[in-house]
Amino acid sequence: MDKLFRIGQAAQLLGVSVSTLRRWEREGKISSHRTEGKHRLYRLSQFNISKNTPSAGDRKTIAYARVSSHDQKADLERQKKVLEMYCASHGWKFELITDLGSGMNYYKKGLKKLLNIIIERKVGRLVLTHKDRLLRFGAELIFALCEAREVEVVIINAGIETKFEEELAKDVLEIITVFSARLYGSRSRKNQKLIDGIQGVIDDAART
Repeated sequence: MDKLFRIGQAAQLLGVSVSTLRRWEREGKISSHRTEGKHRLYRLSQFNISKNTPSAGDRKTIAYARVSSHDQKADLERQKKVLEMYCASHGWKFELITDLGSGMNYYKKGLKKLLNIIIERKVGRLVLTHKDRLLRFGAELIFALCEAREVEVVIINAGIETKFEEELAKDVLEIITVFSARLYGSRSRKNQKLIDGIQGVIDDAART
């Protein structure tokens, strides 16, 4: 006999939130039985549950850290320590993913791994030290994906402005370098003159 589950039990077994089950029912994707006390009961046989899909309790907590360049190794170690201490203080077992690359690079190895396991519903929680450690621009798209996959996003320093002026300048320089190379050619004098000029501005700002 197909057992009936209360909404909270069904949500936990399926690895989704109670509100998601209610939304699915409103949209006509699933149905429920009502008790005399108006409680919803669900038959799990109506769900297409894959044996390879982890339940909510089996999903990982992922801590993600990133820096732009090799000379920021000390900052990467600081991020890792903060993430480790924060997760330990909450009793979370976690997996650490680190990346080396620009916040404007969407093809970093660690970021691609993170996106894949979020899509596969293997992540239950994502922990960051700052929002821009994920991406300089476009992090909201990944946060939307997390919401769709029922992933809790924890930003430890959500209300604190980061001071990565030098890193931001490097990210901007990277974009200008790419577009300048396409416009003038990577070996042209105009391209090199433009890049040298921007680099000079960055160096001057760093000395002030």
